[in-house]
Amino acid sequence: MIKKLLSLLAIFIITGSVIAGWYWNEYKLYLKTPISLNNTLASHAAPQNNIKEYLFSVNKGERVRHIAENLKKLEIIEHPEYFRLYARLSDKAEKIKAGEYVLKSGMTIVDIIDLFVSGRVNQYSLTIVEGWTLKEALEHINNDPNLLKTSVIEFPLNEQSIEKLAKKLNSENKNLEGLLYPDTYKFPKGTSDFQFIKRSFENMNKILAEEWANRDKETPLKSAYEALILASIVEKESGISSERSKIAGVFIRRMKIKMRLQSDPTIIYGMGDRYKGNIRRKDINEKTAYNTYQISRLPPTPISIPGREAIHAVLHPDKGKSLYFVADGTGGHVFTNNLKAHNKAVRNYLRKMKNK
Repeated sequence: MIKKLLSLLAIFIITGSVIAGWYWNEYKLYLKTPISLNNTLASHAAPQNNIKEYLFSVNKGERVRHIAENLKKLEIIEHPEYFRLYARLSDKAEKIKAGEYVLKSGMTIVDIIDLFVSGRVNQYSLTIVEGWTLKEALEHINNDPNLLKTSVIEFPLNEQSIEKLAKKLNSENKNLEGLLYPDTYKFPKGTSDFQFIKRSFENMNKILAEEWANRDKETPLKSAYEALILASIVEKESGISSERSKIAGVFIRRMKIKMRLQSDPTIIYGMGDRYKGNIRRKDINEKTAYNTYQISRLPPTPISIPGREAIHAVLHPDKGKSLYFVADGTGGHVFTNNLKAHNKAVRNYLRKMKNK
C-alpha cells in the first residue's frame, strides 16, 4: 500500500514538474513574443491595415490585474496572467505610473511593462507663434482638444477676464499682452489650459530676465518690460528674421533723439477690431494709446508676442545710422538715413506695387 502511494506521489510530482516546466517555458517564450496591433485596432478603433501604434491609458491607482485585463480586452495581449506574473516577479507591479502610453507593434510584455514603469507618456504638442496677439494665443489654447479646459480663460476675452488670469498667474502686469513665450510645447494628457499658460508665462519671464541682464548698457530702454514692448513692435515689423537687429536699431536711435517711432502695427493694434485690412489717413491721425505716429513714447503694453530673437535685437541693436525703413515689396525693407532718401524709397515701393 505504501509502495503504491509512493508510486502515485512520484507520478504526481513528475507530472506536476513536467506541467510546471511546460508552463514556465511557455511563459518565458511569451515574454519574448512581439504584440501585433492589427486585431486591436480593427476591433476597437478605425479599421486600417498594418496598424503600428495604439494609445493605451493607465489610470491613477489602477492595479496590475485591471491593466492586464484591459490589454486582453483590446486583444493587445493574449495571456493577462503572464503579464501579472512578470510584473510581480520583476517587482515592477507597484512601480507602474499612470498616463497615456504609445504601444507599438513589435513590443513584448517586458517592453510594455518597462514603458509603464518609465513614465514615458505620450506627448501632444501646441505651438504659440511669434507675432500673435494674446487673444490669438488664448483662443488657440482654448481650441486645443488635448488640453483640459478650466474656468481660467473666460470668453469672450475682455479687460476683466484678462486681469483675472493675470492675478492667478501672480503677474505684475494686469495686461498679459506679450507675456506668453512663443514656442512649440510638449505636454501629456491631463494637462490643463492653465498649466500650459503658466508654463508659457514663466518661460517668457525667464527669457526676458536673461536678455535684460545681458543688455547693451547704452540702451535708452528703462526696464525689461519696455524692452518687451519694443520687441513686440519689432516682431510685427520683421518679415525677415535677419532684419530684426536693423529694425530695432532704427527704433532705438529714434528713442535716443526723442523722435516718434511711427510704426504701422501700433496703429493697427490701437484700432482693434475696427481694422479692416488697410490703414487710412484718418487712422494715422487718430490719437490712440498705441498709435506711435501720435504719441512720443512707447505704447503702454506690447502689441504682440515677441520671440527671443526680437527681444535680443532691441537690447543689442544694429549700430548703423538709419532712421527710416520701408517695405521693398519682397518681404524685406529698404533702410535710409534721412527723410529725402526715405521718401524716394517709398515712391519706389508704391511704383513697384502699382506695376504688379
